[in-house]
Amino acid sequence: MIPQETTFTIGQFAAIHGIHKKTLMWYDQVGLLSPAFVGENGYRYYSYRQSARLETILMLRALEVSIPEIKTFLSHRSAGELRRLLTEKIAGVEGQIRRLEEIRHALVRQQASLARLETLPLTQISLVRRETCYLATVPLPGDTPTDREIAAVIDQAKAHQLGHLHEGVYGAMLPVEHLRQGRFTDYTHLFLEVPAPTRRTGLHRRPKGRYLLAYYQGPWQGLPAKYEAILAYARDHELTLTGFAYEKGVNELVIQQDEDYITQIEIPVQDPCSDGSSPRSHRTT
Repeated sequence: MIPQETTFTIGQFAAIHGIHKKTLMWYDQVGLLSPAFVGENGYRYYSYRQSARLETILMLRALEVSIPEIKTFLSHRSAGELRRLLTEKIAGVEGQIRRLEEIRHALVRQQASLARLETLPLTQISLVRRETCYLATVPLPGDTPTDREIAAVIDQAKAHQLGHLHEGVYGAMLPVEHLRQGRFTDYTHLFLEVPAPTRRTGLHRRPKGRYLLAYYQGPWQGLPAKYEAILAYARDHELTLTGFAYEKGVNELVIQQDEDYITQIEIPVQDPCSDGSSPRSHRTT
């Protein structure tokens, strides 16, 4: 056993503990661990008794405990204080893990979205089934969205704890009645999908059922021609459109020009067994 009065130069002490001597100099500078004494020659010397303190510091640094937190612990060192510090750090790490899981899920979703983009049936119109979902909506007083309306959608995202817009599904709503009248640019609402609403009051309910699904690639000005094709398809197949057309962009993150923009359009199709009433106003109370 090494006698307690045994001392080491800064280089020897650093080598024993597997660190660089500059680390010891920094610990001295920030007040974590000072030399046992400084010789007349200006050399720093450490005692064997300081090894336990240094190993404690190294252990806490490896656990990403901050310098101020380590200083506080060393000033009130006890089992209870260490337990409190470790409990706090565990909670922080669990929070980081949750955030990393969220990032992973977002990466997987984006990767899956890119894979779907490569196989989108851009020229087809098809009939699909959709489940009920809830939308936060913002009325549009004019023909096109303005900065004020977009800001209102962002406020809705914050209100429903959806984070940034790129983390959600958002778009515009066009009444089927307007389509029949040829008012293909007369949108009435912007919408933001609320995946799992804690409250449904005031949200628009997009009904469960059959939908016509179509895609349009190109600038916004070409959408009316796509709607003409959708209306023709519905007539040819004796389908009754109802409610709203729900538009959303599906490739905004990966395009550089409007000609590449892809718009997804979904329009409810009236069930042949229904009483013919329109589901246009689906707002919960």
